[in-house]
Amino acid sequence: MRFRDFHRNIKVRIIESFMSRFVGSMIFPFMAIYLAFHFGAKVAGMLLLVNVFVGIGITFIGGYFADQFGRKKIMLFAEVLRLLAFTTMMICNSPWFNEPLITFFMMTVNSICWGLAGPANQAMLIDVSSPDQRKLMYSITYWANNLSIAIGGIIGAFLFKDYLFELFLALSVVTAVVVVLIAFFIDESYAPVESNLTATGHVLQLFSNYKRVLHDRLFVMFVLAGVLILSLEFHLTNYIGIRLTDEMPTQQFLWWDIDGVRMMGFLRSENTILVALLMLFVTKLTDSFKDKTVLVTSCFVYTICNGVLAYSNSIWILFVMMAVLTIMEVFRVPVEQSYMASIPPDDARSSYMAFNGLKFNLSMLIASVTVTLGAILPSSVMAIFITLTGLAGTLIYYLIAPQLDVRKNEIEMKKVG
Repeated sequence: MRFRDFHRNIKVRIIESFMSRFVGSMIFPFMAIYLAFHFGAKVAGMLLLVNVFVGIGITFIGGYFADQFGRKKIMLFAEVLRLLAFTTMMICNSPWFNEPLITFFMMTVNSICWGLAGPANQAMLIDVSSPDQRKLMYSITYWANNLSIAIGGIIGAFLFKDYLFELFLALSVVTAVVVVLIAFFIDESYAPVESNLTATGHVLQLFSNYKRVLHDRLFVMFVLAGVLILSLEFHLTNYIGIRLTDEMPTQQFLWWDIDGVRMMGFLRSENTILVALLMLFVTKLTDSFKDKTVLVTSCFVYTICNGVLAYSNSIWILFVMMAVLTIMEVFRVPVEQSYMASIPPDDARSSYMAFNGLKFNLSMLIASVTVTLGAILPSSVMAIFITLTGLAGTLIYYLIAPQLDVRKNEIEMKKVG
């Protein structure tokens, strides 16, 4: 299986996602600084929370709409709306006009667009891929996303302060290209059954769809395990970063004096570089092992490494643990996402993907709570807490893996049939 063997939708999605995330990463990671400068830190925090909750709410609506009206229509509508939002943000941060409040409202519109398009995007990838393609597809997608975010973030750190108008101009141009790609180069992947529901009927159907999702015990357990494992990743930039800053003494490493802040930067760079180098070679390595073995083993080792990061102050131990952790992450992600793709039924795929999107928000919530606990409890206790969190997620994966294999085999049999 090679990239050129993928359905055209997959190729276009990977390319346009790389472009969008590359330019977007030059801007949006720094918008908290922008809001704090114009509105103050407290108000900025509240505004960002509004954005998060709006995005969560709209994601459920987007998932339902994509199952009712088709993937491409929702994606195209969201991207056209996003183009209008980015163009407005460009005008509101131009040399001739400056309006931070409108900029924030357009940030909210962008969150709405992510909520609308996200489930449709994920569902479309599943629609046009076969089970044997998905590990490679998700490997390439994960690699491209990490690379675009890493490079974009570095460039944005240098350009954001003095070239915001130019960055928004670039983002608007890229989004216009994305609109063209979706409109003319992506095929509709799902034809929903025609319905004559009224507005009230759609509301009732929406709740019925998500009631159906919640009754799928296998999927709910899969999402719960994913939340617990993903929270470990967020600890690095939250509790672990704070702990290293406060506790790690300055140490000599080669030619540099390394303190906790610099160590944090080195660890993040190590993670990004290793993901970029390893991701495209992992699929061949994992093909010789059972998916269940890869998923459970990688989650277990990943958890232990995070537990060590939460306690150790040794430069060499931290570097080694981050290397092993990253290798396990690279093994885990394609298998995990391939399993995820095999669970939803065809007619509710976007609704399932919308619910799956909660993993990010719930994982961030766990990471935030851990920061608060870390201010009270010693690092040894926090390391145990973080390790137990990951082990709980690993245990859930271990228990449901046989059912996941059954569900995956059923999908493959339908494809063959």
